[in-house]
Amino acid sequence: MEIKTIKQFYQSVEKELFENIISFWLNNTKDEEKGGFYGRISNDLHIDKNAHKSLILNARILWTFSHLYDFRAKPEYMEIAQLAYSYIKKHFYDTQYGGMFWMVDCDGKVISDKKKMYGQAFSIYALSAFYAITNDPQILGEAVEIFNLVEKHNYDKKNKGYFETSNRDWTIAEDLRLSEVDMNEMKSMNTHLHLMEAYTFLYKVWPDARLKQKLIDLIHVFQTHILDSKTHHFKLFFDDEWRSKSKAVSFGHDIEGSWLLCEATDALNDEDLQKQIRLLAIDMAKTTALEGLSDRYTIYTERNGDGAIYNKSDWWQQAEMIVGFVNAFEISKDEYFLNLAVRCWQAVEEYFIDQENGEWFYEIDAKGQPEMKQYKISEWKGPYHNGRACIELLERLKPYSR
Repeated sequence: MEIKTIKQFYQSVEKELFENIISFWLNNTKDEEKGGFYGRISNDLHIDKNAHKSLILNARILWTFSHLYDFRAKPEYMEIAQLAYSYIKKHFYDTQYGGMFWMVDCDGKVISDKKKMYGQAFSIYALSAFYAITNDPQILGEAVEIFNLVEKHNYDKKNKGYFETSNRDWTIAEDLRLSEVDMNEMKSMNTHLHLMEAYTFLYKVWPDARLKQKLIDLIHVFQTHILDSKTHHFKLFFDDEWRSKSKAVSFGHDIEGSWLLCEATDALNDEDLQKQIRLLAIDMAKTTALEGLSDRYTIYTERNGDGAIYNKSDWWQQAEMIVGFVNAFEISKDEYFLNLAVRCWQAVEEYFIDQENGEWFYEIDAKGQPEMKQYKISEWKGPYHNGRACIELLERLKPYSR
């Protein structure tokens, strides 16, 4: 690929991050009346002031602006991170049992007190990033406290891995589902992926021996139970003994996992494990390109258990796909992956970036049109996937764009 093309790629990503994504969040999302951030904003920028506020949205805001400040320090980024931290600490932290609640209403009153490990993972992730820019030992202590609670209550001592969801008092819940569309099973790929992501970031700021072993164990869980070595896809849901309960394929999680696994092994600095995971990452990236890409270079949402493609595409999958392809290029030096990343970025520019109101559309349909009923900001949609992807791309492309 010509250097000029890489430079253009880099410059386009940089402009998108700072002039669109971040400026949108700085200018549109703070709830000046009730504190924190609005729970929902529509594509035409209508604010639902009565919308619930989720742990995931708030933790993702905290992580994104903390990591952004670490990447390019500006006081307004620290201000947003501090606002997110204060709101989480005041409204989501359980002072009686520890850990974080799942959902509060628009006034900050708890309406779901479950301890979902997905939510605890993002809390650890966000607190670790905030500690990285503040060096406040209290914040690190809060991240470590949640890590210890997860290990104490939700780690499966018999079969390894983690049980999905606890009640407020950390007893295992009957309804384990992360959301209404998920299966009610003891373990999931998704939760393990984000626990690995969180433990990786925590290990970078707190290189504890026990945490290191837990991170190694998580990588091995992916190698032995979650990743199908024949198909190069992740299995999605499991019982407590790791029997697979679903035949569906999530292309976005596959490609996201390919680079997060590499990030985890890089943090551990284990050369043998790095080699194993990098080979897997290349195979997973190839499979995603062959099976998951549409003819417009967007990634499909899912292939169901019967083999039928769900012919829509969500914003987060595109962001993770581009990082995954660049990661595969860095490992293999095969420009096939870099060319794919550029084409996929161009598809994001064409189909997902909202040129009128800012940020990215949540979803496009089979014809490439945005689903306008989906919210621009919601319980699940924050600045984390596309914001993180842009930061990752800028860091990874910089050596090639000079």
